[in-house]
Amino acid sequence: MSSCPQKRLLTKDDMEIWDSSQTKKELINFITDLAEAVKDRDNTQFKEPISAEVSSTLALLDSVLSVVDEHPVLNDTTSRFGKTEFRSFYQDVKSNCHNLLSKAFDTLTTNQIEQLSIYFYESWGNEERIDYGSGHELNFICFLYGLYKYDVFRLERDSTNIVILVFVKYLKIMRRLETLYWLEPAGSHGVWGLDDYHFLPFLFGAFQLSNHKHLKPKSIHNDEIVDMFKDKYLYFGCIAFINSVKTTASLRWHSPMLDDISGVKKWSKVSEGMIKMYVAEVLSKLPVMQHFYFSEFLACPTGISPYDERNEHLESEHVHSGWGDCCGIKIPSAVAATEMNKKGAHYKPMPFD
Repeated sequence: MSSCPQKRLLTKDDMEIWDSSQTKKELINFITDLAEAVKDRDNTQFKEPISAEVSSTLALLDSVLSVVDEHPVLNDTTSRFGKTEFRSFYQDVKSNCHNLLSKAFDTLTTNQIEQLSIYFYESWGNEERIDYGSGHELNFICFLYGLYKYDVFRLERDSTNIVILVFVKYLKIMRRLETLYWLEPAGSHGVWGLDDYHFLPFLFGAFQLSNHKHLKPKSIHNDEIVDMFKDKYLYFGCIAFINSVKTTASLRWHSPMLDDISGVKKWSKVSEGMIKMYVAEVLSKLPVMQHFYFSEFLACPTGISPYDERNEHLESEHVHSGWGDCCGIKIPSAVAATEMNKKGAHYKPMPFD
């Protein structure tokens, strides 16, 4: 039986090996294939018929939603940091992960379920820090990639629906977790990045709009257009969410990178840039990738540091850097600030909230 997924990326030398590896290339190709599959399609334009495998994955995500319902927030304090009830939700998903995946995918072996499980429960955030970021989002993509490698998904049949149905539902669940449990941004990059939490909905969203005749990158500054298309296109949905939780300043102030991108003339150029940016700022950054798990379907390249059980306890000892950081300064989330406003709580907001 194969070993359990392991963290192996520890050093600059490890990253150099990873950067030139076939494993990284194939993962990038998978993400690119998904993005290409939604080019010129909005969120209503999924492919029919929907395969049984995609339907099973959607049912699995519904099961996660039911777990959320079982862990309501009881500690309604004025703390601006994450709600501790998130830990109960996370433990519930983790402890039942094997059963959830076995029920959803009855063709998978016990070993395959074990290989997939860690990516699935790591997709929902960090239990200890009560935060979420691009590394956790990557775990969900790795989970989907594993289903593809295990022949649950077939890209020629399922790729469009993996994004428009499965990923969109995952994003909706994450938005609920972020607002219910006040998840902190997993890093100090939030106010300078695309989003406090996510990257891939911008990437997939840019591909959706690649050849749109009327909507332009600069359209994100038009509130009426954003509201009109927030449910139809991932990119505008992200802008609407940001606007809803960061209400005390303009997009130009709290999201300067998005503001810069809005100056690009064509969505096709934005989509090309998003792939390059994702590779550079997520898949090639040690602070994110030191938490990355290698597995049976994401093979660890030869020459990378051997497994050390201490790798599993990097929460307080790992590297900190700029954009794309997996951790960093403890920042109260803009979500928390907005939810507190709704409750009528009084506090002095941080300048980027």
